[in-house]
Amino acid sequence: MNSKKSTKNSKKLIKGIAASPGIAIGRVFIWDSEEYTISKHSISENKLMLEISRFEYSLIKTRSEILEIQNQISKEMGVEHAEIFNAHLLVLEDRMLIEEVINKIRKEKVNVEHAFVVVIKKYAEIFSKMDDEYLRERLADIQDVGKRIIRNLLGKQKQGLAELKEKVVVVGTNLSPSDTALMHKEKVVGFATDMGGRTSHTAILARSGEIPAVVGLKTITPFVKNGDIIIIDGNSGNVIINPQKAVIKKYQKEKKKFQDFEKGLSRFKSLPAITKDGRSIVIGANIEFPEELPSVIAHGAQGIGLYRTEFMYLNRTDVPTEEEHFQAYKKVAQTLKKNPAVIRTLDIGGDKFVSHLEIPREMNPLMGRRAIRFCLARPDIFKTQLRGILRASVYGNLKIMYPMISGLVELRQANEILREVMHEFKRKRIAFDKDIEVGIMIEVPSAALIADILAKEVSFFSIGTNDLIQYALAVDRINEKIAYLYEPAHPAVLRLIKSVIDAGHNAGIWVGMCGEMAAEPVFTLLLLGLGLDEFSASAVSVPEIKKIIRSVNFEQAQAIASKILLFESSEEIQKYATAKLSELITNSKK
Repeated sequence: MNSKKSTKNSKKLIKGIAASPGIAIGRVFIWDSEEYTISKHSISENKLMLEISRFEYSLIKTRSEILEIQNQISKEMGVEHAEIFNAHLLVLEDRMLIEEVINKIRKEKVNVEHAFVVVIKKYAEIFSKMDDEYLRERLADIQDVGKRIIRNLLGKQKQGLAELKEKVVVVGTNLSPSDTALMHKEKVVGFATDMGGRTSHTAILARSGEIPAVVGLKTITPFVKNGDIIIIDGNSGNVIINPQKAVIKKYQKEKKKFQDFEKGLSRFKSLPAITKDGRSIVIGANIEFPEELPSVIAHGAQGIGLYRTEFMYLNRTDVPTEEEHFQAYKKVAQTLKKNPAVIRTLDIGGDKFVSHLEIPREMNPLMGRRAIRFCLARPDIFKTQLRGILRASVYGNLKIMYPMISGLVELRQANEILREVMHEFKRKRIAFDKDIEVGIMIEVPSAALIADILAKEVSFFSIGTNDLIQYALAVDRINEKIAYLYEPAHPAVLRLIKSVIDAGHNAGIWVGMCGEMAAEPVFTLLLLGLGLDEFSASAVSVPEIKKIIRSVNFEQAQAIASKILLFESSEEIQKYATAKLSELITNSKK
């Protein structure tokens, strides 16, 4: 029996990557991958220039289309989102690609469609084999531009997602950034794709447009047809095809609950995070791209608690220049005005590889030459970034944070390099914030255990729980076979967190948290009670964290934390924390 046919109309659950939160229930609209059959035929010598002219015209027309999209997106979503399409324009201006196509037409005397397809496929294959996830996902940009050029060469028209007449859930192998940006927001209630990851432009635009989305499903398209009923759970990453009525009813309730919850949280966006007895907490947001700044502001974050700058290095074949660093950080500083932005210096290596930086493959990369270790080994790259940060520091409230510090020697070496750049700036009379705060991420157990020593030489700590937990518990957090051992509520983890907070406060510095644990509502009361000064999470989590903090007295939270620290297992801690959060929510409704 054909497995595809047998599952086409039956219930099936597929697990993917939760790219954009929310729940969507609707009928499937399959987004055609738009594959054209391109034939090869010979071109006579006297018509070669005409063929090349056709190619040049298609490039001009495609560029005009993309500029029009940019203009539309700029008006509807802001300039930051429109800048995503700069990558498309760069493909159109790639002289190597253009010359390779033209040379192929001349040398082989073939039609432009064939020459272009051969060349663009070669480029796509190169990107598909990149080690870096981010670079692999730029394949979508190349394919998007390539299809537009082919369509213009063939004189074809394509129905856009902006022209849909009824509400649908879009399913396809992949969605290009332009597909996502131009989709009719009232008609596309959600989407699911075989390809993609959380760092893809498509995922970013989905989150910005608040469209529930699950990507990286690998095998969604063979199991659906137009008109099938589908459920997209952008919170868990689950997709259910042709669910039973009881399942639909369950998710309709979940959808309403989520919508009511989001609506109820909206009033907290503009409110400060202050406990009932007056303790003020800073709620920041984690970002990877400047495109996320509008969402940060819209959700009421009080700045950026973690700017992951490694993504500046991933979408290219060279390293960012000082000017590029400067412009990126200047934009963040000016957008946030007086609100702080903590810029984490390059955290490459581990599970993030950049081929052009020539980071060698290691047996255990998560414990290898990554983050600050790489920067200290390559002071040329490190100094370039520090120069960009310092130049931008005069435009706002920027802070510098070193990742993966494991001891005092590394911290002092990093600070010495920073001082060298500062002395250089003073000598050249280049303006910078001479009082810029410098802090470290506490994500290595050794750093947590000597936090009292490290605190004497920094302005702040930010606890990176993602790595701290996996290092403390010896659990690879991306290994699904032992995922059950990754326990944020483990007593050892909580003791490490408490010791770091206490050490920071004893030294007179503030302590924040930028790991995923900071975004978990069940831990908000505990972390507040332990004395955490700053929470930094995804922008969409900010209103909920504010709500919880505003609903309790600091003394209550301290009592909860004290009780939790006496428990001996994760299960007890999780159960008690959940009960206290539920109790708080129930009382706040009375």
